[in-house]
Amino acid sequence: MKSKFSLRSLHLSLRFVLPLVIALGLLAYAIVPLVDHLTLKWAARDLDSRSHLLSSTLQDPLGELVMQKNRSKIISLLQKATQDERLMALGVCDSDNKLIYRTTPFPKQISCKPDESELIQKNQLIRLPQGPVHIVRDPLVFGNTPIGSLILVHDMSYVERRSADTKKYLIILFVVLGVVISLITVLVAHLSWRGWMEGARAIMRGEGIFRPFSQTAATELQPLVFEMRTMLRNLEAERRHADDMTMVWDPAALRGLLQKQLAGDEVLVVSNREPYIHEQGPQGIVVHRPASGLVTAVEPVMRACSGTWIAHGSGSADRETVDKNDRVGVPPQKPEYNLRRIWLTPEEEQGYYYGFANEGFWPLCHNAHVRPIFRSTDWDWYQKINKRFADAVVREARSDDPVVLVQDYHFALLPALIRQRLPKATIITFWHIPWPNPESFGICPWREELLQGMLGSTILGFHTPFHCKNFLETVDRYLETRIEHESSTIFHSGQLTMVEDYPISIQWPPEWQGLLPPADQTRNEILAELELPQTYLLGIGVDRMDYTKGILERFTAVERMFELHPELVGRFSFVQIAAPSRSALDEYQAFEQRVHALSNRINKRFARAIILKAAHHTSEQVTRYYRASNVCMVTSLHDGMNLVAKEYVAARDDEQGVLILSQFTGAANELHEALIVNPYHVEQTAEALYQGLTMPAYEQQERMRSMRALVQDFNVYRWAGRMLLDAARVRQREKLAARIGRPL
Repeated sequence: MKSKFSLRSLHLSLRFVLPLVIALGLLAYAIVPLVDHLTLKWAARDLDSRSHLLSSTLQDPLGELVMQKNRSKIISLLQKATQDERLMALGVCDSDNKLIYRTTPFPKQISCKPDESELIQKNQLIRLPQGPVHIVRDPLVFGNTPIGSLILVHDMSYVERRSADTKKYLIILFVVLGVVISLITVLVAHLSWRGWMEGARAIMRGEGIFRPFSQTAATELQPLVFEMRTMLRNLEAERRHADDMTMVWDPAALRGLLQKQLAGDEVLVVSNREPYIHEQGPQGIVVHRPASGLVTAVEPVMRACSGTWIAHGSGSADRETVDKNDRVGVPPQKPEYNLRRIWLTPEEEQGYYYGFANEGFWPLCHNAHVRPIFRSTDWDWYQKINKRFADAVVREARSDDPVVLVQDYHFALLPALIRQRLPKATIITFWHIPWPNPESFGICPWREELLQGMLGSTILGFHTPFHCKNFLETVDRYLETRIEHESSTIFHSGQLTMVEDYPISIQWPPEWQGLLPPADQTRNEILAELELPQTYLLGIGVDRMDYTKGILERFTAVERMFELHPELVGRFSFVQIAAPSRSALDEYQAFEQRVHALSNRINKRFARAIILKAAHHTSEQVTRYYRASNVCMVTSLHDGMNLVAKEYVAARDDEQGVLILSQFTGAANELHEALIVNPYHVEQTAEALYQGLTMPAYEQQERMRSMRALVQDFNVYRWAGRMLLDAARVRQREKLAARIGRPL
């Protein structure tokens, strides 16, 4: 093993050294000619100065002798001047550019006439047969009268000798430098290889603080962490954007994604609410889908991906319709996936679901001015039921690394429980409700246990970046973890969790598309059913009977709109579909009573202002009301996304209708063409309702067309696809980290 490690280290060291040697060679190749050029340039500048100085010194005596035409003295003066070892020769030219006096070694190639030799038109360095020379021509003046010129020729062979020495020393320097750096590189590679690999594995896992083989490696890698993590983050964002722009998200795309990225693994979904409920009716067993945003979003994904959905069986005929393994194929008309039902006793349901989840967790996360209630007995049931669902996941999984989609606040403990049993599983937890700030979450007595359970997830998804930020801050407040904010990852107890925002959406195209009559015909039918004139304006609200949905605030805004605009009295009615929800809880019972009381009071003032339909409605029935209504009001006081807003937009294929949307919904971050309101501001909401009812058809069309394009592109398949793509990339990154760190 040691020899293998040494050979591997030597091989990797050479991979560092060879590029270094090549780089140094190229550097030397570029620098040596530069040194030659600079050496010659400096020498020429020095000779220029020396030549002009000598010329100035000779001006007076030489000019006088030239005027006297005293040849012997002129030659003697020139010979004395050439005693300088670098001054090779001197020549004197008359005003007619004729060489009249010169020293013996004066080169024959040099002429006084510019038209015969351009070598002396300016100071130059030239090469003659006897070697390189430097020539300077200065005017010769007697008194103020030009009488000719003085030519000075310097020997430059010493510069070549100096340049050759410089080249030799430079080459030696680069060779020595290359050898020293190579030795240091090899030494560092041998000492630090394991530490570097551990650091690289940590980066690939998403850790920001290393547990390296050596402290030296950690110190060396630490400055690179932020840049490398940011680069990986940007690459993933660009890849995700490219996928979003090039892929058409539909059931076929999701199936292809599973086959390509996740090797066709079966997807397991875990939720409290089941997508289909079997009830015992007067005419036998009937099936209906519950009014749930979770079911609306996830059920199309399961149809596309097959697999198994594990949920609480709550229908009165649910037990009669399952097989011996508590499974039933759904949808009933054409089964495309399995529904595995989990059975709860009334006591278990009361403690786990009504107690901890909905009297504690729900109000805690929604900040809806309802006090959370936490009981130890409810917490015990919550733990027990989470473990029961974890057992079901393990039994349903066909491999040791399934893809598990855990849905919502009912199963905060489930990810860690699955991780203990299936450590290789890819667990994607999606939180369908808001996440509170750290101070609000701190109210919960079991806050640490809940956070630790959620951090068993591979990916933890929220609707908005704001909810992600709240979660990161909450974990930072209450747990000892390593949080990388630039990559939005948490490392806790050896497990990396990526926290991302995935805005949930709806199926596109809608399942009813092409099956319903035109919107105008549907509107006439609905008005007839409500016994309203065909000229009536209609508003719609679709919610569970829940205090977070802003139903009371909505009714109050309708009343205020009539007060501000009495001309609409007798011309407008607002239909509220409110499916009963959690009726066993006192708070919900009291809320339902308040809704009925307020509706009755307003209707006494303005006849048929509110048409309250407190009953379950099928998806088709709800869609008909969407298509018939002039406005849809979504006034949640605090919400994760609220898919009613997107359902209304999808239903309006006539590109008419106005959406009034609470600023406290996740949908408000996407559907900017809606009329955004603060539901607590009664007058603002009332004016938005009036604006929607009186909005011109062309403006409705522009707004609706834009929103429909967004809902079409960002549909539920893209929501699921983005999570699955991120999960696939995490798996690939883990494989790469394992490959980097495998035994050598």
